[in-house]
Amino acid sequence: MKEKYGIIDIGSNTIRLVIYERQKSGRLREVENVKVVARLRSHLTEDQMLAESGVSLLLNTLQSFQEITRYHRLERVKCVATATIRQAKNQQEIAEWIEANTDFCIRVLTEEEEAYYGFLAVVNSTPISEAITIDIGGGSTEITYYKDRQLYELHSFPFGVLSLKQKFVAGNVPTDEELELLAEYVEEQFHSLPWLLQRNVPIVAMGGSARNVVQVHQLMCRYPLAGVHQYEMKRKHLLDVRKLLISLPFEDIQKLEGLSKDRADLMIPALEVFRVLYDVVEASSFVLSRKGLRDGIFYEEFTQPFGTRVFPNVLQESFFELAQDYDIRLDDVEYVSHLLSQMVEQIRLLQLYPLTDEDVRDMKWAARVFYLGQYIDEESSSQHTFYLLANRTIDGLMHKDRVKLALMASYKNKPLFKQYIAPFSSWFTKEEQKRIRFLGALLKFAYSLNDTKRKIVQQIRWSEQSDTIIMNIICSGDFRAEEYQAEKNKKHIEKILKRPIELHFQQNE
Repeated sequence: MKEKYGIIDIGSNTIRLVIYERQKSGRLREVENVKVVARLRSHLTEDQMLAESGVSLLLNTLQSFQEITRYHRLERVKCVATATIRQAKNQQEIAEWIEANTDFCIRVLTEEEEAYYGFLAVVNSTPISEAITIDIGGGSTEITYYKDRQLYELHSFPFGVLSLKQKFVAGNVPTDEELELLAEYVEEQFHSLPWLLQRNVPIVAMGGSARNVVQVHQLMCRYPLAGVHQYEMKRKHLLDVRKLLISLPFEDIQKLEGLSKDRADLMIPALEVFRVLYDVVEASSFVLSRKGLRDGIFYEEFTQPFGTRVFPNVLQESFFELAQDYDIRLDDVEYVSHLLSQMVEQIRLLQLYPLTDEDVRDMKWAARVFYLGQYIDEESSSQHTFYLLANRTIDGLMHKDRVKLALMASYKNKPLFKQYIAPFSSWFTKEEQKRIRFLGALLKFAYSLNDTKRKIVQQIRWSEQSDTIIMNIICSGDFRAEEYQAEKNKKHIEKILKRPIELHFQQNE
């Protein structure tokens, strides 16, 4: 049986049970996600006690979760609580009631721990090396600043989207005056942290409110990709979502696709917090991290044996997971990368095409997942490769880079390339599209030189003779299979270089 882990997150707005299953790559895959909208914050009295109604609701919820954890035979379930329980003066009694009446032992996170785990989730699942992070919950808002993937500042504000609504908004939808007062209060709070001002870095947001903002925007622009993790928005896009929500009556907001009905009354206050923070930071973009507090807690636990809590290279980890999940032979990948290095050297030497270091890096990443769709079906491996890579979340790759990777790793011919890129054609200039095609064609050609997986090609030398490119390919064994495939695939390179290519295979004596 695969190992399973559970975590219960007792927030101010929702209480959630998530069960993960460890894959052969070591990655944790979510197999159950159960949410109860408890709004515990509304059960906190003026003298900061969680009322009996709130304690009863919490216990009932945890007892219902207990049935699920027992069914899955979970031996390890972490149970953490954030702002509302942290702020409750009777938190000790609450913890004792939970321990006496359920299988769970509650851990109340400090403000610093909550902020730190959010940072850990972001830095281990995105390629962004410097950012401001925000995790706005129901009763608190955690902000951090990190640079070069190291944490420099953190702070927890004692307000969240639920407490802001309670304080400033009388109905379900804020009036212009209420929104103005809310924005002034939040701006004053943010200005109390000098390290937030004019950073001009991305804001990486976590939590349900941020996720719902992204989902609404994706529907507004008919976004062609699956997934929200690492989705990027600009200030204009935040304002577009805000404008849409403000224009709708509350009943229509509740029906809006991409928006959780239970968050309908919280979305406009949350958006106002994001807008104000964007302006205070003078941010370069607004990026969603689907990984948050719960992931940060697991990152801490699973990275401890390695002596570091921050992955040396997020993308490297992702490619390792892909290799494990799709049975990719890393020795073949290394060999093809070696052949690519030889060809890049020759192309640069003869000045046949202006290949940048970024092109070479991208091509070698694509070499690691080239035609991974063969795992599903050999005949349509190109189609499966493109779909899997374009629609699978790859930590460390922003969405445009993910599509670029998918286009290169699935390259078969120009017509299929055009079919794949059609929904994303506005993302890439004509020159970028041509460059991606060339990199894909080089990659496909390099793989054809290892068609029998014997690694017999020892050296590749390119030269020019009149208008023709001569490729001398030195082999250590019978090369007929490789020669056949290479002759088939050279045409894709010829079309882009607009020059004929002659292949001269020879066996090394």
